[in-house]
Amino acid sequence: MFNAVWQSIRLFGQRARAMSTPHWLERILPSRLLSRLLWVMTIGVLTSQLIGNAIWANYLQNKSEQEVSAAADHIARGAVSAVEYFQSLPPNYRPLVIQQLREMGGTRFFVNVNDSPVGIKGISSNPLPDKVFTVIRHVFEQELPRLGSVKIDFAWPNELVVASDGMTVAQLPDHWVKNTLLMEARPAPVLVIQTEIEPGHWLYLATLMPDPYFLDNSNPMPPERWLLQFATLITVMLLSWVVVRWITRPLAALSEAAEAFGKGESPHLPAEGSEEFIRTANAFGAMRERIQRYLEDREKLFTAISHDLRTPITRLKLRTEMLDDEDLRLEFHEDLDELDMMVKGALQSVKDSDIHENRTRIRLDAMIGRMVKDAKMAGHAIAFSRCGLWVMAKPLALKRALSNLIDNALFYGQQVQISVLEGVGKVVIIVRDHGPGVPEDALSTLFDPYVRLEHGRHSNSHGHGLGLGIARNIIQAHGGELVLSNHPDGGLQAMITLPRD
Repeated sequence: MFNAVWQSIRLFGQRARAMSTPHWLERILPSRLLSRLLWVMTIGVLTSQLIGNAIWANYLQNKSEQEVSAAADHIARGAVSAVEYFQSLPPNYRPLVIQQLREMGGTRFFVNVNDSPVGIKGISSNPLPDKVFTVIRHVFEQELPRLGSVKIDFAWPNELVVASDGMTVAQLPDHWVKNTLLMEARPAPVLVIQTEIEPGHWLYLATLMPDPYFLDNSNPMPPERWLLQFATLITVMLLSWVVVRWITRPLAALSEAAEAFGKGESPHLPAEGSEEFIRTANAFGAMRERIQRYLEDREKLFTAISHDLRTPITRLKLRTEMLDDEDLRLEFHEDLDELDMMVKGALQSVKDSDIHENRTRIRLDAMIGRMVKDAKMAGHAIAFSRCGLWVMAKPLALKRALSNLIDNALFYGQQVQISVLEGVGKVVIIVRDHGPGVPEDALSTLFDPYVRLEHGRHSNSHGHGLGLGIARNIIQAHGGELVLSNHPDGGLQAMITLPRD
């Protein structure tokens, strides 16, 4: 009964997972609930942060481009006015006007006239400066369509050349540029516009953007913002870990209690924690008590039935001896023997599956070695290699399960090989015979009560067909698994998987 309840719980959990989670996602997700919740929380927070940052970065970028476009349009129109003004002046007046502008402290533009365009060492390519260039060119094409070529660049002031002879801004008097360009403290990029107002005369205009440090807005997600996002993620993960662990700890206790109950133990769940868990613990305790009472009543019922049936079966056998018809007497004897066998088999199945004993640490070499020695003394061919492994189990119950498997292998295969392997957190015991094997379609029925195949009836006519079912119930009560399969080289193979101690 313990095994049936535990198997039902496991089957329900497997079906629920199969219905609620796609197979591909099930392979990705961790197995533990705590890890799953943290994994989902991490993915959720990261996704929300990435989406939020993308929206915010797009908003900031659009806003920066709009502001830069408006500023570039304003500067372009001022530059167009300056070009038109200097175009209207006679060539010999232009140096005088420029000198007066410099002595007055300059205007919006630093102005110079050169006989050829000056080579400018521009700044690295960037979307915002490219936007400025596009807007200025568009304004010049609209306002001065007949103007010659226009050269536009951004340069840092410490590398800015202002004249054809190579003179730089740093060589100019301070009062010429102090009101136009930022040279000290935190220099800002300088916008340079050069246009040919007439052959051999290039007007040089240099100025700052309304927001001199507009390049700071070219990266809407600076490292400081990423650091803030990372700190937010770590904080959320820590809080989530605390909350999830607080929630899953009672579930882990419930899972351990259910697993222990499935192995025949009587675990106790503390009635503390959230209201939902207390109700669950109380319901689990009530279910455990009902199942235990049912098991006790079942054992008493089978014992009483076995005892009560033996007497009338014996009486019927005695009365059968008084029958004169020999054939009829033999038929009655066969029916009564079969009925007696079924009663004994049912009682044996109950008693062998519910052996009441405590778990202890068992050395498999000693237990299996004694059974192998007894089989060899009886003249059987059996081989076993020592493994040095231990398991936590009920000694009599585990010995009963192994004995049933070894006896079946000896009856039906004559030659038996036993091997014990160590896995990750488990021990695997393999009992292989060298018999004819079992048809594949009959493997699933071998654990059913009173199921015996044709060759089995000839090899062991006194069997009941209960040994494999009893062995599987005992192994499952230990939290393990028993699987039957045909060996590739012939014969039947029984593989027992038990948890390590």
